[in-house]
Amino acid sequence: MIMDDVVYDAYREAGALARKVLHQGAGLVKEGAGLLEMVEATEAMVMEEGALLAFPLNVSFNEAAAHDTAMPGDERVFSRGDLIKVDLGVLIDGYIADTAMTVDLGDHAPLVEASAGALEAAIAAVRPGVTAGELGAIIQATIEERGYRPVANLTGHGLDRYNLHARPTIPNVAMSGGAVIEEGMVFAIEPFATTGSGRISEAARVEIYRQIAARPARLPSAKRILEVARPRRGLPFARRWVPGDKVEIGLATLVRTGILHPFPVLHDIPDSFVSQAEHTLIVTADGCEVTTR
Repeated sequence: MIMDDVVYDAYREAGALARKVLHQGAGLVKEGAGLLEMVEATEAMVMEEGALLAFPLNVSFNEAAAHDTAMPGDERVFSRGDLIKVDLGVLIDGYIADTAMTVDLGDHAPLVEASAGALEAAIAAVRPGVTAGELGAIIQATIEERGYRPVANLTGHGLDRYNLHARPTIPNVAMSGGAVIEEGMVFAIEPFATTGSGRISEAARVEIYRQIAARPARLPSAKRILEVARPRRGLPFARRWVPGDKVEIGLATLVRTGILHPFPVLHDIPDSFVSQAEHTLIVTADGCEVTTR
């Protein structure tokens, strides 16, 4: 990707909007408030600004770390004691800002600070020539010195036009080597801190999918799903975005035939708590510019 002024401005514009909407949306996470209403209101804020969602708003409860969002007709509400991750992606002309924060409805402040502190420590170390493994070591040390575990099998990721998971991968634990950071790279650093095992696994429930192959479908429900998926250019969409009935049958068919890829909810062990913090940044000659701060 060539980082000319047009691209740079698109990344900065997406980042500014993502920052604003993330904080407004997170402000709707209150005890007794409904998840579905919060998600729909936050997603609408992006659309009202003339931008698009890079992925469905992720809102993950307690031990869930990622890939949860509201179901059609979702009746879940936020409750006292919950730890809620809000992860937002904004798309402007194909260029992405990805940012997240954790809302504490209980007494989890030290855990929230563990992921937020790890994010800031890693950002401070970004400059050309640093390796991704060095950033992972900083994230791991910052979280562990606060008495928690980093989630080892979730990572930060590069961002490219219409591509949420480009080079480089930014680990949340120390590793040897890894990608060498270069000027002009755009990526999201995304530490997760947990009271649990430090490794996430997949739940049975899936709310988010993306199209990975362009083949025709026969079922009417599958055709409706592809009408939603195709304009996304490979970016994820939510099951609740698809109108009509028999959506589950269409989704199952498209996954089975390799047209869609599912993103199951990712969680640590039961009764654990996971916090998340995330910013998108552009690497500069002597450091980085955080677009979402």
